[in-house]
Amino acid sequence: MPLDDRDLAILDFESRWTRHVGAKEEAIRTELGLAPARYYQLLGRLIDTAEALEHDPMLVKRLRRVRDQRVRAGLARVVGR
Repeated sequence: MPLDDRDLAILDFESRWTRHVGAKEEAIRTELGLAPARYYQLLGRLIDTAEALEHDPMLVKRLRRVRDQRVRAGLARVVGR
């Protein structure tokens, strides 16, 4: 299924955003009209698609890598490593 305008807007937003969390959440609301929780939910699903990977492979691979590192860190805390 091809990426729609919202998907493209989310990928574009994420590709140009810096690491200022509070300001980012306000920009998500302002620029995309989404609650930050919904944005991250959509982004998480989006980066698992082949279409997003084809559209911006470097961004999607970076986001997947960050997500995987967070998951591994969370598992390590649960296991007690």
